[in-house]
Amino acid sequence: MGIWDRFTTLFKSNINDLISRAENPEKMLDQIVLDMRNQLASAKQQVASAIADEKRLADQVVAERKTAADWEAKAMLAVKEGRDDLAKQALMRHQEHDTHAQQLELTWQAHQAETEKLKNSLRDLNDKIEEAKRKKNLLLARQRRAQAQQRIAETMSGMSEKSAFEAFARMEEKVEQNERMIKASSEIDEEFSGDRLQADFKRLEKVAGSASADQQLAALKQKMGLLGAGGSSAPKALGAGEQEVHAEIEDAKRERK
Repeated sequence: MGIWDRFTTLFKSNINDLISRAENPEKMLDQIVLDMRNQLASAKQQVASAIADEKRLADQVVAERKTAADWEAKAMLAVKEGRDDLAKQALMRHQEHDTHAQQLELTWQAHQAETEKLKNSLRDLNDKIEEAKRKKNLLLARQRRAQAQQRIAETMSGMSEKSAFEAFARMEEKVEQNERMIKASSEIDEEFSGDRLQADFKRLEKVAGSASADQQLAALKQKMGLLGAGGSSAPKALGAGEQEVHAEIEDAKRERK
């Protein structure tokens, strides 16, 4: 095989591949349905011509029979007038047209049968085209679903565990590490910065405030008469609050040492 033959073969194969890839199912189906409609229109014209020919033959049969009957009537008239010679000629014409009428009738009957077959074929073609039109939308929906599945498969195959998903996991770990660092920095700032003595007294003030709230609640209950005659619970509560305050002070002293 020469260089030119090899080049021609390669060119044809590439062209065929491009044509196959360029085929759009939606456009192809539309074109197929359009071609079917054109074929149906052409078939309708052919059937219409056949029906017209059938009617023309039927009219010719009727005309020949009428002509034959007219010549028979003329032969009868010639016999009445004593003109047997004219009657014989009229009968010959009658026979000629009657024979022609019989031949035309046979041709018309055969043509009528063929026309009926064409009508049935036309009905079948029309039914198939209507079925194709109904199936077209279903085929297009199946094609779109297949294309969507193909795109998803291609996307998933292109996303390996070492690319997008791995990068997403790294970003998640990075965010969590930043959150841990912020929390640790906050704890360090709280533990090793500022005046620790001031912080200790703030905690004591918070405990003292809680004790003061207990005293106020006990006083309110005593005013409302809810503690009863032996209202010894209020002093106990106050004593418990004072004990908590002293305990916090001792803890603060030990931490400073």
